[in-house]
Formats: sequence, structure tokens, C-alpha cells
Amino acid sequence: MSTGSAPGGRATSAPLMGRDPEPTLFELSSPGRTAANFRATGVPEWSAEELVPAGALRDEPTPVAEVSERDLVAHMTRLSHRQFSVDLGAYPLGSCTMKYNPKLCDDAVARAGLADVHPASPPALTQGWMALLADLEDALCRITGMAAATLQPPAGAAGELTGLLLMRAFHGAGGQGGRRRRVLIPDSAHGTNPASVTLGGYEVTQVPSDARGCVDLDALAARLDDDVAGIMLTNPNTLGLFEEDIVAIAGAVHEVGGLLYYDGANLNAILGVTRPGDMGFDIVHMNLHKTFAVPHGGGGPGAGPVAVTDRLAPYLPGPRPVRTAEGPSGGGDAYEWAYPEHSIGRAHSWHGNALALARAWSYILANGGDGLARVSQAAVLNANWLRHRLRGTYDIPYDRPCMHELVASATNLKRARGLRALDVAKRMLEEGFHAPTTYFPLVVEEALMIEPTETESPQTLAAMADALIRIAAGTGDDAHAAPRTSPVGRVDEARAARQLIPTWDARPT
Repeated sequence: MSTGSAPGGRATSAPLMGRDPEPTLFELSSPGRTAANFRATGVPEWSAEELVPAGALRDEPTPVAEVSERDLVAHMTRLSHRQFSVDLGAYPLGSCTMKYNPKLCDDAVARAGLADVHPASPPALTQGWMALLADLEDALCRITGMAAATLQPPAGAAGELTGLLLMRAFHGAGGQGGRRRRVLIPDSAHGTNPASVTLGGYEVTQVPSDARGCVDLDALAARLDDDVAGIMLTNPNTLGLFEEDIVAIAGAVHEVGGLLYYDGANLNAILGVTRPGDMGFDIVHMNLHKTFAVPHGGGGPGAGPVAVTDRLAPYLPGPRPVRTAEGPSGGGDAYEWAYPEHSIGRAHSWHGNALALARAWSYILANGGDGLARVSQAAVLNANWLRHRLRGTYDIPYDRPCMHELVASATNLKRARGLRALDVAKRMLEEGFHAPTTYFPLVVEEALMIEPTETESPQTLAAMADALIRIAAGTGDDAHAAPRTSPVGRVDEARAARQLIPTWDARPT
């Protein structure tokens, strides 16, 4: 599963080097200079007034930089070199599963037969696309142990909301829509869970973790009643620990008439090893942009399909691709769009982020069932190797076999020399690695949440561990000033979040 990324953190830090101010495009601008130069075509020139109504014209021309093609390309290339990415080096954001995306999958979806099809094309002209989507749905159901799925939700949070609306529709059809008003969520859950519950019209009831970092069964029992619509769980949970009592949890929730919702953010840990359906879950969302190597970040496009058991299938969003008896020429499968009997309606326009879905399908085909199992096994092995390597340097709050990610803590460093999790993360940038997730989950003080994924080589893991150990052993205030080798140094992140200024202003002369 190794991608052979650079073994040393310092070797991957070149794109971040240098903080000397570089000229902006506006500072390179010269009146009349252009990046395009075409021969005269003989086409008559038109003035703006002839093409655009006078009331829609600006009083002054739009201020744009006037630069040569060479300067424009150089500027964009410099900007791209400032970015850190999964193609450049280790990106160990815990819970985000930022892993390398095979270029084979990019090549597959770039083919004209997939990329050049309009979503409004009729079924007769899109049988290949419909077969792909139907096959992907079948594969996701086999992977999760579910009966049917919708591919429409465009992201994990959209999948969460879709799952909760399915939960509401199910209880409503049973005449219990008004009574089922609460959804249980563990205190280590993802932040999107309570937000989705509220948006879905339910009340949030928090369930604390026990000393082992899993759901406290006694606390759960005390919160279960016939007003509970369901529980949202991630397994393994956000601490990277497998909920060993999941069968008991499922039985207790089902006993009071509730449903189990599986947050698939951590599905990368159990592919081909176990299935949410076998654990007792009723609704499962999957982050294809995490688990199945669809490019992740930058605002999308993601994909968050939702799979369900038989009793919830009639409520799925539609339309879905459905196989008919035979093709138009009398042989093979044919497909048409159809809505489930009690569908909650659309969860997204058209048929979801189709090219993201096609990437995921190509990834599943490339790996096969045995390959997907190896993905999880390697991810779990990598996380546990790091846990052993960092033990004694960082606090490990739950020091027992973890799954695909581990949660360490900088509490000991904070006590010894005032080094916080944020300082460690900023120093990692200087070492050439993307920072891990910090201060999450909230139940761990000074948390460093590290997910190496299966795509990092042993050499990269060793370099990452060495960097973390080197940071912990540092002297003086070096970490408090980090990062010092990136284009932008330490910023006031709280102020930036509250007073965002997304515009460029000329530097004072």
C-alpha cells in the first residue's frame, strides 16, 4: 500500500521554504502588457456599449493585472509550490483520512465516455453510466452489509442529514414521528453529528465515554427511552478505538425502537474485515472522498452515499438506477430511473457528484475485496506502529491497540516547557509534514490526532515519528515561533476566523 513518498520530512519541505515577499501580479503589472496575442481575425470589433446594456456597465474598468504569459505562468507555479498536498508528502490529519489518490482513478474518469455526458441525457443514452452507478451501489452495500443505497449526497455531512431524514420518515410511517424526538451522540463524536441532528429536527442527548474511551453502557441505558429516535456512532470511534460492545449497544437501542446510524468517517479502518450491518446498524453513510481515494479537500467535490437495511429502503432518495429484465435488444441488463415507494425525495441535484462516484468505483475495482481488506490492515498497522514509537515521548491517553488512527497528547510537554499541541503542529510544518489534527476529540486535553493511512511507507512513518520526537526534545522557544520556513508565519487563528479579510490590498509604499 506504500506510495513511496519521500522518506524524510526535511526533504519534502522545499515548497514551504522562504518567506521573503514575492511580487504580486499587480506589482508585476504593466499597462498594455498581455498574456495573449492573437493575429487579426477580420471579425468586426464591438464596443461594450453595443453588447451590454448601459445600466449593467461599470463606471470604471475592472482592475486586472496586465502581465506577460511568462510572468503569469511563473506566478501560478510559485503559488502551487507553496501548497502542501497528499501528492507531496504525509498528510496525517486524524479522522480526515487524507490519503494518496491513485492516478489510475483519475485516468479512468477522464475518459470521454464518462466525462462528456450531460446529466440530463435520457436513460437510453446513458446505460453505461447507469450500470456503473448500479454496480457501485451493489459494491457499497456488500462492503457495509446493507440492502440498498442512494449515491446522491455530495458529502459526509449531507449523508448525515439524509440518514436522519430517513430515520424521521421511518418513524413517521410507523406513527411515532412526534414522539421520537431525541438522538443520542457520544461525547467523542464528530462535530457535524450534533449539527446534523439539529438540522434534522431532533434534540441532541450526549452520552459520555467510559475509562476505556468507548460508550459508557450504564450511561447509555440511563438515556434510552421510547422518545429516542436513534443513536449516531462512529466505529472505530473518534479516539481510534473499536467499540467492543457494539452488539450490546445495538440491542439496547433496538429494544426501545430506535435506529443505529453509522458515521462512515472511519470506514477506512474496517474495509473487508467487518461490516456495520453485521454490528447491527440500520443506516450507514460513507465518505467516498476519504475511504475510496477520491480527491479530498478544497471544498469538494465529495460523495457521501447512504446505505440502509431492507426496512428503510422504501424511503431512500430518488431517482435510483434500477435494473430491468433485459436490454433494448433483448439481451443483458438494462436500466431506468425509479423512485422508491416512499422516497423522501432528492438529496442532491441530478445523480450526485458522478465523477467522484466513478473514481470510487474504479478504486474498488482496482483493489478488489482482498485489496480493500489489505488497505485497512495496513492503515491499522501504521497507526499502531506510531503509537508504540511515540510512547514515552507523548502521553497516550488510551494506550491500547488502536485502529486506523491514534490520539496522543502534548499535556506532558505543556507541563514541562509550555509546549502546546498547536506548537507541535506548527513545528511539523517546518519538518516538511502536514500537521495532524489538534484539540480533537474534545475529550482529550492537548490532543494530537494522527492518521497515517495505509499509503505511507515505513520510511515516511519513521521520518514522521523522528520529527515528532525531535520537536518534543527541542530546547528554548523554537516551537513557539514556528513556522519560520513557510510563506506565512504564526497567525492569530481565532482573530482570522472571526475577522476574515479575503481580499488583496497593495503593500504600503
